[in-house]
Amino acid sequence: MTPTNPLDADPGLVDWPGAPALIVGIGRGDTRRVSSPHAHGRGQLFGSARGLLTVGVEEAVWVVPSIHAVWLPPHHRHWAASHGPFEGWSAYVAEDLCADLPAAACTIRTSGLLREAVLRAAHWTPQRHVPLIPPHERIAQVILDEIRTLPPEPLGLPMPRDARLLRIARALVEDPAQARDLEAWAAWGAVSARTVSRRFVSETGFTFTAWRQRARLMRSLEMLAAGQPVGTIALDLGYATASAFIGVFREAFGVTPGIYRERLVGAA
Repeated sequence: MTPTNPLDADPGLVDWPGAPALIVGIGRGDTRRVSSPHAHGRGQLFGSARGLLTVGVEEAVWVVPSIHAVWLPPHHRHWAASHGPFEGWSAYVAEDLCADLPAAACTIRTSGLLREAVLRAAHWTPQRHVPLIPPHERIAQVILDEIRTLPPEPLGLPMPRDARLLRIARALVEDPAQARDLEAWAAWGAVSARTVSRRFVSETGFTFTAWRQRARLMRSLEMLAAGQPVGTIALDLGYATASAFIGVFREAFGVTPGIYRERLVGAA
């Protein structure tokens, strides 16, 4: 009864009556894996041991490298997709144990302790109406303590709430290289340029230009994880030159794209 694909585990599998307090699943794949929007009755912590994830919730889209994990409270609607070769894990927490865990979806930086506890728990065989034995219970408490105490990481792309702006934002997430300027996007979305400019700031905390830049950088992380050359990424995302892309990337992440990819591979 342990899920084998953490990205699209059947809610009926992880929420079955009498299931133990914690269920952990491990999944692998050599191709892109995608889960459609869904929710679980349990809280869910998931991440990758190798590769990159894109995770969407109602209020944001996150690109999550292997050094981070995503926490979702119970009944929180979400979708996820992997990029390239992938090894991932999920820990599903019974709803009654989530009261003192984060109340909002967030990303956290994983610790060595959390990773080892999750890998240990992945070898358990959950049984209906059979509680965790004391050694397993102690490992489960370690996982809960790590979720409770690890600091959230400000990683992601906040989405606007206004339906017209959300349509524009989703189009940019799908293809962040599109060359339309603010006025052209406003016309495409049947909204005034002034409204787009004002509401992007009030609803996302970013100007439209900064938000679009962030969308491009989030996509660049996916492309780096897939092994694409830096020059190809720059051109595909609409930058005039590779050096322009490298400069923007370094300003945002503190390192060049090449160094970031080396660290991503090393963390995996």
